[in-house]
Amino acid sequence: MFTRRDFVASLAAPALALQKKTASAAPNVLFIGSDDLNLSLGCYGHPLVKSPNIDRLAARGVRFDRAYCQFPLCGPSRASILSGRRPDSTGILDNRIAVRERLIPDVVTLPQMFRQNARTALRIGKMYHMDVPAGVGQNLYDDPPSWDQADSPPGLEHKIEGERRNVTPNAGNGNQFEWVSFKGDGKHQADRVGADRAIEFINQRGSKPFFMGLGFVRPHVPNVAPARFFDLYPLSQIQPVVNPPGDRDDIPRASEIAINTRANDMGMNDADKREALRGYYASISYMDSLVGEVLAALDRAKLAERTVIAFWSDHGWHLGEHHRWQKRSLFEESSRVPLIVSAPGAARGKASRALVELVDLYPSLAELGGITPPAGFEGQSFVPVLKQPDRPWKTAVFTQMHSLKEGITGHAVRTATHRYIRWQGPHPDEELYDLAADPREFTNLARLPQHDALKAKLRATLDAGWKNALAKV
Repeated sequence: MFTRRDFVASLAAPALALQKKTASAAPNVLFIGSDDLNLSLGCYGHPLVKSPNIDRLAARGVRFDRAYCQFPLCGPSRASILSGRRPDSTGILDNRIAVRERLIPDVVTLPQMFRQNARTALRIGKMYHMDVPAGVGQNLYDDPPSWDQADSPPGLEHKIEGERRNVTPNAGNGNQFEWVSFKGDGKHQADRVGADRAIEFINQRGSKPFFMGLGFVRPHVPNVAPARFFDLYPLSQIQPVVNPPGDRDDIPRASEIAINTRANDMGMNDADKREALRGYYASISYMDSLVGEVLAALDRAKLAERTVIAFWSDHGWHLGEHHRWQKRSLFEESSRVPLIVSAPGAARGKASRALVELVDLYPSLAELGGITPPAGFEGQSFVPVLKQPDRPWKTAVFTQMHSLKEGITGHAVRTATHRYIRWQGPHPDEELYDLAADPREFTNLARLPQHDALKAKLRATLDAGWKNALAKV
C-alpha cells in the first residue's frame, strides 16, 4: 500500500541524492489553485468572508484586481493555464479532456518546463480537470509528463457524517448546492490530506528546487467544511444579491442558454440562498486555513524568501448576480478571478489594476524561475507589473465560452472601461457594458444605437485578438 510517507519519501530521495553535488539558487515555486473561487476574500474587500491567511499572502505580494480566466469552466481553463495557450489553441472547450488530447499533443506544460530545468515537479490535489466530487482521489485527466510525482488525495467529500442539506435537489451531481458541516478537522477530506502531504514534502525536501502544484477542491460544491467554519457565518448576517426588476430583459438568449440549469436562481428562495452562501463562505474559510498551514510550513523551513508563490482560481463564480449561480458566463463575476503573486524582488502589499490573464502565468513563472520558455505560449509575462504594480499594461483581455450541444459560441473582450461580448451560432447577438458607470452590468448598451461606434471599435479589438492588446515593455 502506497502511503503518504512513501509518497513524500519518493519525492525527497532524488533531491537528497543531488544535495552533495549541487545547490541551485533557483527559486522554488508554490503554485496554489483553488476551485471555483470568486473574489469572496477579505483582501478583495468582501464584507463577511474571513480569509486571514490569503490576506496575509496578499500583504507580502501583489494582488491583481483585474485578472481574468480564458474560459469559465474548470477543464478548459486549467488546460489553458498549464499549457500557456488559449482555448482555441488547445482545442479543449469542455471538461473531461486531457491537455494533449486535441491540438497540442507535444506541448511542454508549465510544470514540465520546470521539470526540464532541474526542478522537482510534483502535484498534490487538483491541477488539471478532476470531477468533483466523483473524481476526487483519481487521476483520470492528469498529464503524467508534467510531474515527477503526482498525488490525488482521496476524500469522503459529502459522504462524511455531519449536519447537511441540499438546497438545490433538482440540480445534477457536481452542481448541487449541498452543504455538510462536520465535527473535527477533516482528516478524511482530500484538501486536508493534500495540505498535510505538502507540508511533509516541505519538511523533508532536499536542496533541489521544486515546483509544487497544490490544488484545493474547495470551495467547489458540495460545500463541505468543519462546523467551526460554518459558525463564522450566522444566516442572519448573510444577504442574497438583489437584482433590479427587468435585469434579464436585455440579456441575449444565447447567454441564457449557455448557463442553462444555473439560471433562475436554480429554484432557490431567499432562505435557500442564505444557506448556499453560508456553505460557500465556510468552504472558502476552510480552504484558507489549509493554505495558511502550508505557508507557515514554508516560513518555518525558511523558504519563503526564495519561493515564488502564486495563488489563483480557475474561474469566477456567480452567487445570484443576474439570478445566476456558478460558472459558464461571460459576465464579470464568472470571468474575473483572484490572483496573488509573491516573489523575490516583487512589490509587497500592493494592489495592481493592470489587466492580466491566467494564460500569463506560464511566461511569468518562467521568467521568475530564470527559464526561457519554449515557443508557442500565448500570454505575456507580468513580471514588470510585480515590480511596478501601477504601470500601464495590457489594453484588453479575452474570455470565451462555448455551449457545444447547442452550437453556441461566445467571445468577450474586457478593456479598462468596457466589456463587449459577441455570441455566434443559432442565436447571434451582442452585449456591451460600461463597467465604469455600470459595474454590475445591468444595462446592455449594444441595444442602443447611440453606442454603435463604440460597439464597432470593441468588435474590432476582439477581432484583432490578444497579440494586439499586449503591453509595450
